[in-house]
Amino acid sequence: MQLSGLYLYPVKSAAPMAVGQAVVEPRGLQYDRRWMVVDEVGKFLTGRQLPQLTLVRATPDATGLMLEAPGMPPLHVALGEASGTLPVTVWKSAVEAHVSGAAADAWLSSYLQRPVRLVYMDADVHRPVQSARALPGDEVSFADGHPLMLITQSALDALNARLAKPVSMLQFRPNLVVDGAPAHAEDDWTRVRIGEVVFDVAKACTRCVFTTVDPTRGERDPGGEPLRTLTRYRRTEEGVTFGQHLIPRSPGVVRVGDAVEPLA
Repeated sequence: MQLSGLYLYPVKSAAPMAVGQAVVEPRGLQYDRRWMVVDEVGKFLTGRQLPQLTLVRATPDATGLMLEAPGMPPLHVALGEASGTLPVTVWKSAVEAHVSGAAADAWLSSYLQRPVRLVYMDADVHRPVQSARALPGDEVSFADGHPLMLITQSALDALNARLAKPVSMLQFRPNLVVDGAPAHAEDDWTRVRIGEVVFDVAKACTRCVFTTVDPTRGERDPGGEPLRTLTRYRRTEEGVTFGQHLIPRSPGVVRVGDAVEPLA
């Protein structure tokens, strides 16, 4: 088994960024979901409500974030350009996030056609992992609940064999894609090593309407696929599951091509 895909989502719900390697930090891959779009009162917004958000391309660097979107001029958002914080919510988590500034807010509000703000999480912003597998001190970015998510390529292949129109892995927004394993082998893992990094497998990823958004078009599938088909064979007591959430247990770098070894 090997790591065949590695993805960042610098802005929560925005376009994926494929990379060849990534630094694993306690709260997830470096730069992954460190920015987030919120409404005027600080509630998080995602592709569930705003499918067109998946077309925003965000490229991070040491100085900030470059934003691009259809019909919009590129905008560089510098870290530290704005001062102040904003109380925000991600599901049941309350976080005091940094504001990114009026220019970023105006740019995103114009593209999304509604008033929004862009917030940022740096090392001073802490959000605990709320999970039965979490240890004291475990943290997460603006991801839904866990630092990373993994899917086997064969799980997608098994789904696409059931669909009239195949879907991309990116509709499930994984960080890590593993090739060479049986379909849904990750369901039985409790700990895994990828390259030099060890992860706990925290819980299955339950799926929602966001899976019906095509990230190349920023639109939902009118037939509700692939969620409709997944419901037929991947329903559990927790919900419809596809992929597994991970919590890092050692530092390091993961690279496409790394060996993947279940430890338990």
